[in-house]
Amino acid sequence: MTGKVAVVTGAASGIGWATAEAFANEGVSVVAVDIDPSGASLADRISTEGGSACFVVADLTRQNDCASVAETARQVYGGVDVLVNNAGVVHRATILETSEADWDRVMEVNVKAIYLLSREVIPLMVERGGGSIINMASGWGLAAGPRAAAYCASKGAVVQLTKGMAIDHAPDGVRVNCVCPGDVDTPMLEVEAKELDVPRARFLAEAAARPMERVGYASEIATSILYLAGSESAFVTGTSLVIDGGGLLG
Repeated sequence: MTGKVAVVTGAASGIGWATAEAFANEGVSVVAVDIDPSGASLADRISTEGGSACFVVADLTRQNDCASVAETARQVYGGVDVLVNNAGVVHRATILETSEADWDRVMEVNVKAIYLLSREVIPLMVERGGGSIINMASGWGLAAGPRAAAYCASKGAVVQLTKGMAIDHAPDGVRVNCVCPGDVDTPMLEVEAKELDVPRARFLAEAAARPMERVGYASEIATSILYLAGSESAFVTGTSLVIDGGGLLG
């Protein structure tokens, strides 16, 4: 993938950070995006290690910010070949426990942001002859879990949005897939434990209750994203790749 350009959102930590580093290690120029300005250290690290990266602070629920991300990619690197819509939030609550503001926030960050940024980036991909979009869904977008109604709804929407986008943009040479991770050792697990008021050790033990008896690592999700971004998956579009250590098997 040397010479390609990838936009990675939610890049300040977790899966986004690992994915940006994985792309950089493959010779890809990275536009790292996050609402958290501390993500600038990622671009600095990649550049120090001999790679090419820039960082954009953006609220991806705002159209103007998404347009700015796309314009930065165009000005700095000439366009976009890969878009990883990774930015997301979790909210652990039932419908009765979920405020309207919480519901809107989950839907805007997890779903609307994909729509807004993809709308800006797809034309840039078409100019370069095509590209690959990878959306961040979840195992709970396929099989729901407890006290996560808004989150499950948002990730189910991502799965279906991915399929619709894949159909619409295949003639343009743009492939669209999503990954559906299980529990991954990232800061988001800490957020879930706090929202559920469960000690971290207990929460991690419960999260590891799957056939492989462990949670996943961000680097493992990043490797799968690399596959979907590259030429090895040239005939793959509209798929939902489950990466969960067998969690959905029961």
